[in-house]
Amino acid sequence: MSKKILAFGASSSIHSINKKFATFAANQITDATVTILDLNDFEMPIYSVDREVAGGIPDLAKQFKAQIQAADGIIVSFAEHNGSFTAAYKNIYDWMSRMEGSVWEEQLMLLLSTSPGGRGGKGVLAAALSTYQWSNKNIVGHFSLPFFNQNFSEQGGITDTTLLAGFKEQLALFEGAL
Repeated sequence: MSKKILAFGASSSIHSINKKFATFAANQITDATVTILDLNDFEMPIYSVDREVAGGIPDLAKQFKAQIQAADGIIVSFAEHNGSFTAAYKNIYDWMSRMEGSVWEEQLMLLLSTSPGGRGGKGVLAAALSTYQWSNKNIVGHFSLPFFNQNFSEQGGITDTTLLAGFKEQLALFEGAL
């Protein structure tokens, strides 16, 4: 039976390297049906208690949550803005956190990050690992890709053999848990 993989880059950039990286990772999984989400399709008002009281949870947050519930595994590649999550991603997360149950529904997760720089988004990846260890015990792999533009090709994926080996190790952990 085909596994259902949900993947997205946690960025609203139309040229998101994190969306490219998440898409690449998801497409490496054998026998999988892959759904790629674009955060721009889930733009909502900035979360506040007042907005929630006045209008409830937006339908777009419910739709995003339904995609999570339907998946067997989730791949997120985090973009880093000033050492943390992007505003677009954090807003979706904040709205979903107000619904019943866990945001991630205890789905298996592979957490990734990349950036044009040498740290590869390691700060935001560390923040995600720290935050989600309490809300989802099923994080089964994580990987950071530095210098995206030098180490990734749209045709071939990760071009550095050492980085590719590290990525494949983490991907294998995730795929093996599915």
